[in-house]
Amino acid sequence: MLAKVCSAAVNGIEAFPVEVEVNAGWGDTLIVIVGLPDAAVKESRDRVSTALSNSGFKFPMGRTTINLAPADVKKEGPSFDLPIALGIIAASEQLETDQLDNFVTVGELALTGAVRPVKGVLPVALRAKAEGKVGVLVPADNAAEAAVVDGLQVIPIQNLREAAQFLEGEIRIAPTKVDLRAVFEQTWNEELDFADVKGQESVKRALEIAAAGGHNAILLGSPGTGKSMLAKRLPTILPPLTLDEALETTKIHSIVGLLAAGQALVTRRPFRSPHHTASDAGLLGGNINPTPGEISLAHHGVLFLDELPEFKRSVLETLRQPLEEGRVTISRAAGTMTFPSEFMLIAAMNPTPDGKMPGESRCSPREIQNYLGRISGPLLDRIDLHVEVPAVKFREISAERTGETSAQIRERVVAARRRQQERFKERAKVTCNARMGTRELKQHCELDETAKGLIQFAMTDLNLSARAYDRILKVARTIADLTGSERIVPDHVSEAIQYRSLDRQIWG
Repeated sequence: MLAKVCSAAVNGIEAFPVEVEVNAGWGDTLIVIVGLPDAAVKESRDRVSTALSNSGFKFPMGRTTINLAPADVKKEGPSFDLPIALGIIAASEQLETDQLDNFVTVGELALTGAVRPVKGVLPVALRAKAEGKVGVLVPADNAAEAAVVDGLQVIPIQNLREAAQFLEGEIRIAPTKVDLRAVFEQTWNEELDFADVKGQESVKRALEIAAAGGHNAILLGSPGTGKSMLAKRLPTILPPLTLDEALETTKIHSIVGLLAAGQALVTRRPFRSPHHTASDAGLLGGNINPTPGEISLAHHGVLFLDELPEFKRSVLETLRQPLEEGRVTISRAAGTMTFPSEFMLIAAMNPTPDGKMPGESRCSPREIQNYLGRISGPLLDRIDLHVEVPAVKFREISAERTGETSAQIRERVVAARRRQQERFKERAKVTCNARMGTRELKQHCELDETAKGLIQFAMTDLNLSARAYDRILKVARTIADLTGSERIVPDHVSEAIQYRSLDRQIWG
């Protein structure tokens, strides 16, 4: 007898439907799985046969052929265990139901018949809804993740016997529900707050500007000045994720398997901090079958690269396309994948090889230039703010007075982002000032003669590079948004020019 069970697999960050066909025939007892299965799928034969036996089902005698359609796409992972097992008991007439076509089923089986969680359940649930299915049968630990998809019955499955009884109508399992409002109203993590940082008011101001406009920034300072401490607190002043952003971020984390059991959504902006020994595959994603890397895991959040010059030059150069386009395309023999990677890059580095400021360093100008030369011009061109982080003075460290809290700063950042959303509502690809193109710069960054004179002075007398021009305009536009001004005035331009330290000749 032939049975069909609906399932799904993930390709990139999207899922595609997979039909699990099981035919129980005559002949010697043999299990054959076709349809480009990988090693984990092939091993499901032993898991499924043992799980069936321990769940009280009989394994069919004779040749059992399992086809995973479409046959020209490689199938990976253990998520087909549950649909294969249900197909076998349906094909051997141990399960009589007409519900197999109404539900998409995924899940890994333990030898006892228990259903274990799998990766990529959210994309699967979204695909099930797009295919017009009634619901999904998923592991109980993945149910909350799938339940964020509105209009879909999410049935949490504990074991194989329970799944079969539900499909036959012997038992009723209440669909999992998730209150999205309650999920988004979770309190912020109070362990990290800008109020904990003593002094460094100028750096806090620069990070506020970066957060308000979505700008990339690099922090330059000697060891111990608080560069990492400040960077780790940046997500606490970023605007909350919207539902669409949360869904897209959660899909990536689900595919990689970073969601905790029972977690419904990623509601906080990600903060990823890879070690400087990371490879290009670890940063961008890759392997034989392309999977998301650190820059995609930082999508809608922050990618923090500490000790920037210590990263391999080839690894840093791979960041250029994602920083410019907000996505990364990876080509391998198995296929080409495109992952979203719209993140804020925050980098930190020492100003000189010995960690001291240029005027205090014992390194020669050539040594300093070689050190800074590890960061290429094209990469530096994509970093809007160069922020000098001075040493904290004793009176600031010992003072009992604290600065503004993250919540207070976040209010101003959110207000500035709202102005940008209203400004760019006709341009879907432009989400913040940092994403403005040439057209938007001309339209929204008009300067008066005094402001133009300031930029001309910066370009000539301060030896700023030509590539700094657009960056100054974008940062000035953000500073104006923070003050609630529709026009960019000379004060805004003056402050923006201060954040181009690495373009000045004093750094070489």
